[in-house]
Amino acid sequence: MSFLVLEHVVPWDAGFERRAPALPGILELILYAIVIAVVAGLSLTAGVGPTGVPIAVIAVLASVLLARGLFEVGILYGGADAKALMVAGLLVPVDPSPLLALPGQAASLLAVYPFSINLLMDAALVSVAVPIAIAIRNLAHREFAFPRGFVGYMIDVEELPDRFVWLKDPMFSRGDADEELEAETSEADRAIRMRQRDRLRRQGVNRVWVTPQLPFVVLLLAGAAAAVLAGNLVFDLAASL
Repeated sequence: MSFLVLEHVVPWDAGFERRAPALPGILELILYAIVIAVVAGLSLTAGVGPTGVPIAVIAVLASVLLARGLFEVGILYGGADAKALMVAGLLVPVDPSPLLALPGQAASLLAVYPFSINLLMDAALVSVAVPIAIAIRNLAHREFAFPRGFVGYMIDVEELPDRFVWLKDPMFSRGDADEELEAETSEADRAIRMRQRDRLRRQGVNRVWVTPQLPFVVLLLAGAAAAVLAGNLVFDLAASL
């Protein structure tokens, strides 16, 4: 199971891809099929638990399938987010005992629930704080406009190169949008911001509307902290009602 996770973070497919682009995907699909078949077969014959397939193994497999599935359908946009979720599921298969006291029902669920799913649910709940924080920032600067005041804010054009943001208004050209999607390093991303700043400066624009480039892996980190402290926040709230 560890090998199934690690093959996602080690660039083993580069050599195969040069020979046949489809080959790494085929090999990976075969590996998935073998692992699922072995785990399912052992679970049916030996059972699940102390004398059979450990709960942790089932939890890691569930974490890998969840992360890969969310990546394939585009919910987890970046490969790094999916890999982080897989590695978290491997390092902590099921929830450790949270540091804070929990309702009885929530604690019993955490004993068998994959940690990565709790982490993801907590990250989703924590993400609600982002638009609230942006709205408070806009209200403080008297620049709030509904509904975009929950997703973006105004900055000076001169600040563009030094901020991790997406330029939204004035709208950039289609070419700029394609460049932003293709930028794979912070240096390339900053170069795009510099060109946008220079263009807007020539147009006499002083302030622009932007949205923050907030990597989901940051929210996953916050979700991990919440999971260690209080388990699954959704379970906790439901069990408290």
